[in-house]
Amino acid sequence: MKFTVVNTDRESAARTGKIFTGHGEIDTPIFMPVGTLATVKGLFHKDLKEEVKAQIILGNTYHLYLRPGTEIIGQAGGIHKFCGWDKPVLTDSGGYQVFSLAEKRKLSSKGYHFQSHIDGSRHFFSPENVVDIQRAIGADIIMALDECTPGDATYDYARESLLLTQCWMERGLIRFRTTDGLYGYAQSFFPIVQGCVYPELRRQAAEYAASMNAEGYAIGGLSVGEPTEVMYQMIETVLPFLPMDKPRYLMGVGTPANILEGIARGIDMFDCVIPTRNGRNGMLFTRNGILNIKNRKWVNDLSPVDPDGTSFVDRTYSRAYLRHLFMAGEMLGPQIASLHNLAFYLQLVREAAQHIEQRDFVSWKNKMIKRLETRL
Repeated sequence: MKFTVVNTDRESAARTGKIFTGHGEIDTPIFMPVGTLATVKGLFHKDLKEEVKAQIILGNTYHLYLRPGTEIIGQAGGIHKFCGWDKPVLTDSGGYQVFSLAEKRKLSSKGYHFQSHIDGSRHFFSPENVVDIQRAIGADIIMALDECTPGDATYDYARESLLLTQCWMERGLIRFRTTDGLYGYAQSFFPIVQGCVYPELRRQAAEYAASMNAEGYAIGGLSVGEPTEVMYQMIETVLPFLPMDKPRYLMGVGTPANILEGIARGIDMFDCVIPTRNGRNGMLFTRNGILNIKNRKWVNDLSPVDPDGTSFVDRTYSRAYLRHLFMAGEMLGPQIASLHNLAFYLQLVREAAQHIEQRDFVSWKNKMIKRLETRL
């Protein structure tokens, strides 16, 4: 994988760039739709490419390991052939499940034992076998195994957790560098910067990750309960210690406003379930604010979902029609909403790139955030 910085903003740390992978180029800043089980829920890959204009999607190591399993994915020739997606894929390592499945796992210096949420069967993830699993899945970018600490963790817990994560990352990197991909294209390994909400730990984590000389770096453990301003502070704390010539990935974040603020601080890559999960529940993002399509106020509104939008959804469907689908329980409603939200997110990062190139990103960002956070 290669990364090139193309433009930088004069008033912030925002920048545009290009990531080159074995399955194509990625323009940054980029938002990556979450396809946990080798599918972005409810959406055809054709629509992801043509309407959303997605350049990379995510898969989840934990979920794909449990179902369908790496043997079947391997028989297909890797994740791209298995699911019919020919663009880049990034896989999370399963570390977030260490955080979210607290009642079903046990941590140790070796890794973690866990019970499947599907059938209760017992399994073990180590830094080494998580690399092996991601090699077998075949993602272009694979992540180190880490522990994601909650936003309200004590300093002592966060420190011990960070030491464990760093030990795991070192072992994972060794495994990565002593093994090869299985499908004829290169894979890249990203360490993850943890440290909870403690600047000292975040700095230590960033310096340690940077010393690994990896092809990119992720920032994890944010947007997990800490105040938004603290999240921004942690990003600002970390980025000066990460290489300028490598992509920076903020994991699991977030709202449109979060993404613009992350770009302003120098983040290149984002992912989050918000656009699809919220869309399935009737929340839509527009250039003029957020709307709940189930509200009765839209029953007679025949205007486009986003009158100022440019997506297929905005050109085709009215708010009244989309509300009707939701109220009637038609599966097309959540599909249209998910498609709309993802198209909106990808258009937003493309516009951000344009304004970085035009050198007016900060003023545009400040105006946009006020609009984006309005409740319609």
